Amino acid sequence: MKRIPEPELMDDPEQALAYGRADFEEPHSSFIKLLKEHCPLPGRTGTVLDLGCGTGDITFRVGRAFSDSAIDAIDGSAAMLFHANEELIKKPEFLGRIQFIHGKIQEFAPEKFYGLIVSNSLLHHIPDPADFWSAVKRLSAPGTRVFIMDLIRPGTAEEAWRLVETYSPDEPDILKRDFYNSLLAAFEIDEVKKQLIEAGLCGFKVTRASDRHLIVYGIRD
Repeated sequence: MKRIPEPELMDDPEQALAYGRADFEEPHSSFIKLLKEHCPLPGRTGTVLDLGCGTGDITFRVGRAFSDSAIDAIDGSAAMLFHANEELIKKPEFLGRIQFIHGKIQEFAPEKFYGLIVSNSLLHHIPDPADFWSAVKRLSAPGTRVFIMDLIRPGTAEEAWRLVETYSPDEPDILKRDFYNSLLAAFEIDEVKKQLIEAGLCGFKVTRASDRHLIVYGIRD
């Protein structure tokens, strides 16, 4: 099935509210489990970067998993970050450790590198995937650990709908629509491998993590 790109940003307040209220326990717990399995971190991680943090659920989970680290979390949607910051206020253990940043990764240029870069379901939102991998390369240094999870594009539209109904049967229609569109916008494993070669990030591994997810992980050389 040919890839059908979707909008890069989720700026609709109703959309952001739905994401803030959604139950992502299963995939987000899996994200942390796989992160620990495939990207073990020795000692302190330094500063962590979360690319495309959305409403911040993955950010908070990473913060709990690596309690000795500060986290910069960036997203281009002000509507999503509104909910992330609302949650941050309710979690005093993260105050001073987590910073939510409004901006596009293509333009993000802090004067530092990161010890760990993570991202969940951002790659398929970027119009040109080369921009995503360029940001990973620009914001990392030799020794930086990288862990990316994203959707895998199914072979047919019918298979995409089956996945939506299997994993989001009780979610609002707006989330079902976004899940379906995201599956159509996602990449196949071989496409991601080609992207990494073109970006000069050949040391990273790409594997299937579930019937709908792939992961990219490794240490920047």
